[in-house]
Amino acid sequence: MPASRDQVVEATQRWLERAVIGLNLCPFAKSVWVKNQVRITVTEAQTTDALLDALIAELQLLADTPAEEIDTTLLVHPQVLTDFYDFNDFLDVADIALAELGLDGELQIASFHPDFQFADAAPDDISNATNRSPYPTLHLLREASIDRAVEAFPDAADIYERNMEKLRELGPEGWAALGVGPDAPEK
Repeated sequence: MPASRDQVVEATQRWLERAVIGLNLCPFAKSVWVKNQVRITVTEAQTTDALLDALIAELQLLADTPAEEIDTTLLVHPQVLTDFYDFNDFLDVADIALAELGLDGELQIASFHPDFQFADAAPDDISNATNRSPYPTLHLLREASIDRAVEAFPDAADIYERNMEKLRELGPEGWAALGVGPDAPEK
């Protein structure tokens, strides 16, 4: 049985709080989260065309809304692109849509997926968890927010390496103990 919208939102919030913020995988996430500037949108899209429509709408909404209201958006799409390789292919389509909207340089799209795998990593490499979310998710970010965050965190380029090391120390058992998957019980 597919998860309800509320279950998808709850799982996404749990992942944000326990993994992204809790492990400090993104040192910029906490401030926008506590200010309620993170929009979590769950789309009912079941096709890539419907997902593209939802993505375009969310990109436009984010671009048209002051950052004080919505700084970043997580577009969660649990019913489409559940295969990681299909999801990865769609990222090119997403980038083309961003450019066609004239938002390249203003917004960018980051990707998270339950089966995320870096090109040079084995499927079971724990470092893949840095980009693993409970459901396929497109993260829409403002370039200006990224620039401000990088200014405040001068070693931003080291975040990727630090996260991979942190996850290796945590290990698969530690990651599982966080309970950040779609079927994880609430704690």
